Amino acid sequence: MESGWIHLCVDMQRMFAEDTPWHVGWMKRVSPAVVELATCYPERTIFTRFVPPPHRAAARGMWRAYYEKWWMMTGEHLHAELVDILPELRRLVPPAGVFDKPTYSPWVDGRLDAHLRIDGIQTIVVTGGETDVCVTAAIFGAIDLGYRVILLKDAVCSGADETHDASLKLLGDRFSVQLEIMETVAFLTSVR
Repeated sequence: MESGWIHLCVDMQRMFAEDTPWHVGWMKRVSPAVVELATCYPERTIFTRFVPPPHRAAARGMWRAYYEKWWMMTGEHLHAELVDILPELRRLVPPAGVFDKPTYSPWVDGRLDAHLRIDGIQTIVVTGGETDVCVTAAIFGAIDLGYRVILLKDAVCSGADETHDASLKLLGDRFSVQLEIMETVAFLTSVR
């Protein structure tokens, strides 16, 4: 593995791990693999955080309709500490970084891409949740921007088994030139 890689850990946040309407039961199961990679390479890890607006009226376009449905997950109702990453990951910051985003994709405003280009990053190693929403959005954006993407299938999770499985199949079948899917142990072995 070349030196120009980064671990992009997508939305491993308390609001998905704890008892909220957005609870992702699988998060607990994949956390050990995510923690292992982030602990081995904290200086190469960026944790994204999906940050809801302060109130539903602050959301733009169809995001307003989204937060009409999920009003209880806006800043005025959600405890602020639930937006943070899991405590076992938070202890790695710094040297790990945190990147806040108001949308599923971390690429929309160009800040993340600009940061990674300055650092000479060519490969994005993706973990986190949810496979069929924010993880897929992060992968599609990375592919569009020309990055090599490695998805660690035992370190991603979703609240829905069927769409998680379908997402892994779609990504593996349709993006095989730009995306590699592997287990965390295999990746760690390749970089050690």
